[in-house]
Amino acid sequence: MKKHLSIPLLLLGLLSQAQTGLYNAGNLQVHEGGQMGIHTNLINDGAFDQNTGLVGFYGSSAITISGAFMSVFYDTEVANDRGVTLRTSVSVVNNANFVVGNVITPRDQSATYFNFLKDAFDVGASDASYVEGYVAVTEQKNFTFPVGDDGQLRQLILNSTAVNPIAKCAYFFDNPSHPIPFPENFNTHTKVRDIGSVSETEFWRLEGSATATVTLSWNERSNLAALTDDVKSIIVVGWSKTGKQWVQLGRAAMGGDLSQGFVTSDNFVPDRYEAITFGTMDTPDELLTLDNYLVTPNGDGINDVLVIPQMTQSPNNSIRIYDRNGLKVFEMANYTDQFGGIANTGDLVINRSAGLPAGVYFYLVSLDDLGLKFQGFLYLER
Repeated sequence: MKKHLSIPLLLLGLLSQAQTGLYNAGNLQVHEGGQMGIHTNLINDGAFDQNTGLVGFYGSSAITISGAFMSVFYDTEVANDRGVTLRTSVSVVNNANFVVGNVITPRDQSATYFNFLKDAFDVGASDASYVEGYVAVTEQKNFTFPVGDDGQLRQLILNSTAVNPIAKCAYFFDNPSHPIPFPENFNTHTKVRDIGSVSETEFWRLEGSATATVTLSWNERSNLAALTDDVKSIIVVGWSKTGKQWVQLGRAAMGGDLSQGFVTSDNFVPDRYEAITFGTMDTPDELLTLDNYLVTPNGDGINDVLVIPQMTQSPNNSIRIYDRNGLKVFEMANYTDQFGGIANTGDLVINRSAGLPAGVYFYLVSLDDLGLKFQGFLYLER
């Protein structure tokens, strides 16, 4: 009954304030099992932070969320092809479902953001629906930021050594030497000696006080062929706030080719850097390439599991498998043909027992007895 009484109170506030949109100056709450669909602007000048139901933003007219106070949703959903613009930050307790249309925040500063509270996560982020601007996480250690720009989802995976009080991230399809949203630039020619080149195509901004690694993925739009003809030279680089130059953030893992792949940095403190992107090192690490493999776990006895013949030559071995965004989904020491499309690692893998989705994955193999490391692609079909 209470959830039905909340709506008239909201509308009375709208009439008394003569605002365009839904105006909350009282105490609005969506209870467990309740659902509220919003098709117009939301102006929140009251309490809207004890929700246990779903608040969704729908329609084909642009929506703006503003007001004096942050709205805190338990579950929320975006299905609006014109997008939802934030003038005031919002938080999610449980789940944000991206269907179609972007959440848009100011791109020149990070004070307004789409925030995931402790244990909150997103589903459905794609090129059709992501956050164009800043995403934040509160009291989380590991997170995949659903950020993007100019029609593409360009996630950054954060793996921290400690829980972040708050961390924020945004992606920019822009030349860091001349970034449009910022008064300063991050000149790609100002770099330490051991960096060969720095991407002029895209960059991420990441804030966070906990030591962490990041994983960045690339695609054909990233234009890594403009940086190098050897994918094994790709590293993560960051613009140092104190040094005012690009420095190496290292490479703990890498997979792919120049058209698609990922790279994981070494540990660093994000707050010490203004921007992060792809760079190259002068001397590439030795990393050999094996065949590409097909895995079809359908029980017919053909390609049901990943078999890499070279691994039998080195009983002391290890394998890591990553999705196309660089999220590690499988890891095993002394591997003997166990991978059949089921994840055994990765906090963000949803419904793990159902199996990984079909698509392209990258594998990294270490043959410790032989002192060799390999990489390659595998294609998972269902």
